[in-house]
Amino acid sequence: MTIFSYSFMQNAIFVSIFISILCPCIGIFLVLRRYSMIGDTLSHASLAGVAIGLMSNQNPILGAFVFTSICGALIEFLRSYFQKYTDLILTIVLSLSVGTAITIISSGKLHANADSFLFGSILTVTRFDMIMVLVLSAISVLTLIFLYNQMIYIAYDEEAAKVAGVKVGLINYIFSILVASAISISIKIVGVLVLSSMIALPVATALQLGKGFKLTLIFSIVFSIIDIMLGLFISYYLDVAPGGFTALISVAVLVLVLLTKKLRTTRC
Repeated sequence: MTIFSYSFMQNAIFVSIFISILCPCIGIFLVLRRYSMIGDTLSHASLAGVAIGLMSNQNPILGAFVFTSICGALIEFLRSYFQKYTDLILTIVLSLSVGTAITIISSGKLHANADSFLFGSILTVTRFDMIMVLVLSAISVLTLIFLYNQMIYIAYDEEAAKVAGVKVGLINYIFSILVASAISISIKIVGVLVLSSMIALPVATALQLGKGFKLTLIFSIVFSIIDIMLGLFISYYLDVAPGGFTALISVAVLVLVLLTKKLRTTRC
């Protein structure tokens, strides 16, 4: 019996494919806007959503999506009050979300264990989770396609986009929900603690190739697929959490690309 014969591994591969496509699509806009730490903040916010979902006997992925969307919208709202202090906004939202998560988890009122969401687990992906992933991914990708030109404009020059008539505020709120979607569908496989690595590291690796925007996005997805699939399969045989090992693979691939780039530069 091969590894592909197990239903839990089939579920994990299904979810991983969508994660590896959606995360770089979201991550490239965060990285270009120098907002990669927002991904880290919202990934921690998702734990509070998971805790709320488990406490209320609701699907934890749905809970993560709703709470993370609220936190993403809160970040955009606070930007008008702390325009020059983005790091302070992230600290406020991080304090709110982590405080909520710890309070709920330590209360003993959870109807399930939240540990698998911290580190990621291929055993906990259910059929309903797969449906949630499919729906959220489809909506997110279609929204990205529809808003593609405006989001590129905003990523490179937000002020110029406002002058050109782009509805920057509205699109930023929509983008916050897209980030929440990417995080909530990734949480079961990757885990909260290293989720932001899947949003930023494949993009960081692709940027080293020095290509245009579209090719950078394509290579980001390629690197993301390599990172997640290697992390998933090797972690299964090593019997370790897939999230942490996937993060190590992501760093290793980035270092390999950097070394290759350095060697080529030296030879030239």
